[in-house]
Amino acid sequence: MAFPNRVLDQLTILAPGLLGGSVAQAAHARGLTRRITLWARRPEVRQQLRAMPWCNQIIDTPEEAVRTASLVVLAAPVEKIVELASQIAPALPEGAIVTDVGSVKGELCRLCSAAMPVRAVFVGSHPMAGSQKTGWENSSATLFDGRTCFVTPLVTTPASAVETVTAFWRALGLDVATLTPEQHDEIVAHISHLPQALATTLCSFLAQKNPAWRDFAGGGLRDTTRIAASDATMWIEIFKQNRNEVLHALREYQHELQGFDDALANRDWNNLRARLERGKVYRDGFKA
Repeated sequence: MAFPNRVLDQLTILAPGLLGGSVAQAAHARGLTRRITLWARRPEVRQQLRAMPWCNQIIDTPEEAVRTASLVVLAAPVEKIVELASQIAPALPEGAIVTDVGSVKGELCRLCSAAMPVRAVFVGSHPMAGSQKTGWENSSATLFDGRTCFVTPLVTTPASAVETVTAFWRALGLDVATLTPEQHDEIVAHISHLPQALATTLCSFLAQKNPAWRDFAGGGLRDTTRIAASDATMWIEIFKQNRNEVLHALREYQHELQGFDDALANRDWNNLRARLERGKVYRDGFKA
């Protein structure tokens, strides 16, 4: 199965929120599948989704939703993905591929792969897209344009399944990087989880100052702290699951911050300039 030469017979997305809803919209817009099937845990959400033009059927149980699926995307919160993979495993058809959108991969990939029946395969994925907003109501067919998706197979994962999942994400508009789950968790601890911790702690620190100061904030503070508005429950689970890597990144960053502090305290302007310029070069190197 490859894209764009062949479309999927059925794409099933379980527990669609911002990412899962965007997968559905993007796949619909690009004609990647003949049928999009969704399942959501809450009945009222299933009712709302029935009115959406970018899905073909809403099913009341996850098991029924996957019985004829070609590709299944587990879009539940990261702490629920393994449970959901185990729940659907007996209902998966021959040749089904299961992937996810979870932001921590190590234990998740091992447990989800172990839960699969011999007739199905799990391939971990993590599209690096999203915002501080949550819920399928904020999803978009263009959310993935120009972003990166990590695909994180195990050593034992069949190459054909990895190729299918990679092709699928590319067809949705993402660049794909294939890494081990452990490599993924180290990287995202630095480029995603650490920034969340910094934005959150900065706002937590400023919240202890005069509340009126916030009204004077310009674009710098707003840009730096945008993700501090993210859902706390979601981030607690991410920090739980990637605790060791996040702690390592935090401690490395504390060393960098101490160096900045020392340079300023000692009026070491050359050192301070070097740090400012190194930071500027790194930021200027971001993809547009």
